[in-house]
Amino acid sequence: MAEPASSQQKCSCGPAESETAKPADNPATSSCCPPRTDSTREDSISSCCSPPTSAVEGSGTPGCCETTTESSCCTEDDTAIRHSWERPGHRLWHFVCGFLPTPVGEVPQVSTRLTTLDHIGRWQMRWGIGRDRYRVAPGLYAVGNPDADSDVLVSANYKLSFDALRRELQGHDLWLLVLETHGINVWCAAGKGTFGTEEIIRRVRETGLDRVVSHRRLIVPQLGAPGVAGHEVRRDCGFKVIYGPVRASDLPAFLDAGYQAGEEMRRVRFSTGDRLILTPVELTGLGRPTLYALLAVLILGGIGPSIFSFNALVHRGGGALLVFIAGLLAGAVITPILLPWLPWRPFAAKGALVGSIIALLTLLIFGRDLGTADGFALLLALPAIASWYAMNFTGSSTFTSPSGVEKEMRRSIPLQAAALLIAAGSWLWAAF
Repeated sequence: MAEPASSQQKCSCGPAESETAKPADNPATSSCCPPRTDSTREDSISSCCSPPTSAVEGSGTPGCCETTTESSCCTEDDTAIRHSWERPGHRLWHFVCGFLPTPVGEVPQVSTRLTTLDHIGRWQMRWGIGRDRYRVAPGLYAVGNPDADSDVLVSANYKLSFDALRRELQGHDLWLLVLETHGINVWCAAGKGTFGTEEIIRRVRETGLDRVVSHRRLIVPQLGAPGVAGHEVRRDCGFKVIYGPVRASDLPAFLDAGYQAGEEMRRVRFSTGDRLILTPVELTGLGRPTLYALLAVLILGGIGPSIFSFNALVHRGGGALLVFIAGLLAGAVITPILLPWLPWRPFAAKGALVGSIIALLTLLIFGRDLGTADGFALLLALPAIASWYAMNFTGSSTFTSPSGVEKEMRRSIPLQAAALLIAAGSWLWAAF
C-alpha cells in the first residue's frame, strides 16, 4: 500500500537513512524511517510516525470495517486507532482502516471514502507534482470484510487508479490484488507491459491468494486486456481471468449482474474532458532539457552581422520562443480538443496538421515582416513542435495499439528532428 521512503514522501529522518530502510512485511505500512535501536525507538516514533495511543493499543482490528457502511468506521476520528497499528520507523497510509486476519497473515483493509488528502493528491497528479512517487505498494488488500468466496479485483499501483477503484466499492466485501506497475495507470501500464500476465502470476503466488480464496477467479479491468493473456494466467497459476468493465463506476453493476457487462460498460469514451485533463501534465512536464534548449535559442537569436545584439535577442529570440509556445499549444491543447475531427490515425500527423494551419495563418498576417527565410523556418518548426507534443497523447488506446505506437514513433521522430534542424538553419541564415 505504501512505498519505501526512498520513493515516497521524505520524512524527518533524512533521505540517507530512508534509502536504506527495508519495506514493511505488510503493504499497509511503508518504511518512512529505518529501524532504530531500542534506545532510539521512542525518538524514531516521535520524529517520523505518530505515537501509539495506549487507549486503543491491542484493540482487535477485525472489529473495524465489520459493517458494509463507512459511517461506523474508517472515519477521520479513527486516526488514533490507526496509529496503534503503525510500526516504529514505518508510515501507515491514511486510507488503511484495519487489518483482516487471513491464512497468509493480516491483510490491510482500505476505506472506500476519499479524504481531503486524496483530493489534494489527485490535483497534484493532474499538474505532474510528485507524479513518480504517487503509488501504493503492490500486494493484497481488503475492502469491507471479504471471505474465501469474495471476488478478487486486479488493479495497478498508481494511487489515482487505486483511489478511483476503492471509492466505487462502498458496501462491497472484496479483495484487491494490486500489481507493481511502477506508478503507471492500468491503461498505460498494459501498453508498456507492466500490467501483464507475468506480473499477475507473480503477484498471485507472492500473496498466497490461492490460500485466501476458495474460488479461482480474477476480475481484470478491460483496459488492462492488451497486456494480459488469460489462458497463460490460468495455465500457470490456476486463476481464470474475467474482464470487467472499462470504468470502475460500473463495477458494482457488473458484479451484481453476475460478471455480465453491457455494451455501454465495454465502450471506451475519450471525451473532450478526458483529453483536456491530460494537458496540464504536458505543460508542466517540459523538463530542464527543454528549458535549456529554449534558453539557447533565445541567445542564438542575438547572433547577427554585428556578432551579437541584445535587440536581436529580444526580437528574433523572442519570436522563436513564441513559435515554440504556439507549437506547444497546438499539439497539447488544440489537437486533443479537435481529436475526433482531425483526419488520419497517427497523432503526430494530427498535430502536424494543426501546427501547419496555425503557421500558415501566421504567415498570412505577418509574412511581409518575417521574410522568406524566417517564414520558411516557421513553416517547418511550428508543425514539427505541434507534432511532437500531439504524439505524447498516443498510447495503447482506442486509436492506437502498442505496436502502432512504436511504428508511429519510428516514422515521426526522424521527420520532426529533420524539420527542426532545417528550420534552425534557415532561421540562423536569415539573421545575416
